[in-house]
Amino acid sequence: METDNLNIIQNLIAEKEGGKVEFKLTTGQLERGMETLCAFLNGEGGTVLFGVADNGKIIGQEVSDKTKREIAEAIGRLEPVASVQIFYVPLSDDGKKIIVLHVEDTRMERPFTYKNRPYMRVESTTVAMPQSVYNQLLLYRDGVKHRWESLPNKDLKLSDMDKEEIIKTVRMGIECGRLPESTGSEIGRILEKFELMEDGVLNHAAAILFANREMLKEYPQCLLRLARFKGTDKSEFMDSQRINGNIFRLLDAAMSFLFKHLSLSGKIEGLEREEHLSIPYKAVREAVLNSLAHRSYREAGGSVSIAIFDDRVEIENPGSLPSGWSVEKLVSEHNSAPQNPLIANVLYKRKFLESWGRGIKLIMDECRKAGLPAPQYQTDATGVKLIFTYQGNVPVRSGQGTGHAAGQETGHVTGQVMSLIRSLSEETLALKEIMERMGLKGRDNFRKNYLVPAMEWGLVEQTHPENLKHRDQKYRLTEQGKALCVLKSENIPG
Repeated sequence: METDNLNIIQNLIAEKEGGKVEFKLTTGQLERGMETLCAFLNGEGGTVLFGVADNGKIIGQEVSDKTKREIAEAIGRLEPVASVQIFYVPLSDDGKKIIVLHVEDTRMERPFTYKNRPYMRVESTTVAMPQSVYNQLLLYRDGVKHRWESLPNKDLKLSDMDKEEIIKTVRMGIECGRLPESTGSEIGRILEKFELMEDGVLNHAAAILFANREMLKEYPQCLLRLARFKGTDKSEFMDSQRINGNIFRLLDAAMSFLFKHLSLSGKIEGLEREEHLSIPYKAVREAVLNSLAHRSYREAGGSVSIAIFDDRVEIENPGSLPSGWSVEKLVSEHNSAPQNPLIANVLYKRKFLESWGRGIKLIMDECRKAGLPAPQYQTDATGVKLIFTYQGNVPVRSGQGTGHAAGQETGHVTGQVMSLIRSLSEETLALKEIMERMGLKGRDNFRKNYLVPAMEWGLVEQTHPENLKHRDQKYRLTEQGKALCVLKSENIPG
């Protein structure tokens, strides 16, 4: 986080006091401010501003050597040792400054205490953390050290990592505010910050997330099985695929397959045509992500499977629910307890996963808004299965599995995005070339309504994601985008 000017301070103030920002008038409230900083460390990170009134008015305060010593001593009372960024932002020539204390999301190291007491955030209030929550976080932290994903693999090398995917993760993390600008571009250092490498040795989580295809021959469990069945049972295949790759490649493959085989419909909204999947896009994508992120990777023979039938989609992964959990708890309000916290943490930084158990709520909410039955979870000793059910059978055509599911209110691809996808097709073009082809002149409008949504949906990607201002930056369709382009050209009238 960089806070070297008042504009950034004012943006923080505009967020008002809430889950991740708090105001204190002066360091006379240092103790209360440190308790809140401790709460932020036990949450998703946050910022305490000294020199700002409760109503957001900037007051500032004098900053002496004594003030700086008191702040340093207070930070030293945090346990375990925490990385706290300190900024002193001058207001004017009168010498007053805003004091900024900022901490990043450090979930792998929590719980934290201040003066031997843990704190947590409840809405915009800092409260003492209950003993039960503290114990749960402590067990979680200690358990991470002994998980399969944390075990070192001395055969892994930096050259086995997909550098482009790592840089893309950092870029997306910075853009969504979940990684600081100072993360850098040095691959080894990035992997250390992600806790995927220690003393020069990579762990299994690094392979699951970023290994290239050649190295993943050593990880047969990085397998995705995809099938489209005719009818409502497994007696006849219409399409079947087996994909081996890192977690990002598997996600792309899964979504491309779902776009290929789930029914699409067109609907006119105002002047734009919107495209609809049989299952809300956000819901099914979150479900696939959860299956890849929270599955058991320890067993070499395991895999995630996605089966599409005329009346349902089943997503199944090996593993089990956290100890003491039931299906009832899973679908109710709950804290996040990922089976693979290192993997989940990187996906969270990239804004692929929600945190604090919000992902399942998103799935349920999206299905409810679409008028679909709530998806059902089934679990046994070997795996967890999520079942999405349609309202009635879905019409299909041999080889494509598409048709019209009219009247469903689901996740959608806007008409602007579809026109961009059709314009790119199989080509790789510069931004100016795309705009000329589409007959568009307003660059800001093009970015806001066409390019950014297409990239957020994973339909379009950059040729140089590691450098946004690269002189040869161009854009192309992802596998998911290509699948949607083919699907639209064959099944839905323009």
